[in-house]
Amino acid sequence: MSGDLRTIRALMGRGLNEILRVPGGAIPGVLAPTIFMLGLSAAFGKAAALPNFTADDFRTFIVPVGMLQGAGFTGAATGVNLARDIEQGWFDRLMLAPARRSVLLAGVVASACLRCLLPATFLLVVAFSLGVDWPGVGALALGALLIMGLAAAAACYATVLALRFRTQQAAPLMQVGTFVAILFTTAYVPRELLSDWLRAIADLNPVTHVLEGVRQGFIGDVTWAQTWPALVALAGLVGLFGALAVRGMRRQGR
Repeated sequence: MSGDLRTIRALMGRGLNEILRVPGGAIPGVLAPTIFMLGLSAAFGKAAALPNFTADDFRTFIVPVGMLQGAGFTGAATGVNLARDIEQGWFDRLMLAPARRSVLLAGVVASACLRCLLPATFLLVVAFSLGVDWPGVGALALGALLIMGLAAAAACYATVLALRFRTQQAAPLMQVGTFVAILFTTAYVPRELLSDWLRAIADLNPVTHVLEGVRQGFIGDVTWAQTWPALVALAGLVGLFGALAVRGMRRQGR
């Protein structure tokens, strides 16, 4: 167990050090959710005046979407970095390490979980300075937990693609998967205002539950009725893509 933890810490440290070594690669992912929030609120801010809209301020409604986007971007970047390591041969050396494949994956995914807090923090600082409602410490803690979980699922998904294609040219597939998963939710308007076809997709999309879980505190109070579906949805996403990623790592070199 201690050896596994040291391996995970080493891989986490390597992933976090990339922010310092290549800050230009991290800055776009940190800024993008904030730019997204500012652009959409400027263009569609008056949508909050629509009947059945559940927030008085569109920025308050859209901030949780930006938090999820930051997590998705971080997970996709993790897959791109892994594809780069495969191309440069570092990943092949990693596969020779006397560690279980699940431990190696845990180290890679854990770094994504921590890195996703950077864009979320920057977004929240800007949002609160513009007058977005304070959701409470408990709601922020729950939101941080949920976006870290989504970053883990996105990192596992991107890892599956990196191991399958073994090239950074698969980056668009990694990015579009997380983008679409967040897009087809109640991202822009409440469920009641969605078109019938989009409402049906959002109801089936597990990321919708995650988004509604993060929105707690920003919109309404934190309740167990909205928290447990988000946790179950995350557990399913991480379990599915994590299993596929471990399977892909075990098949390397065969």
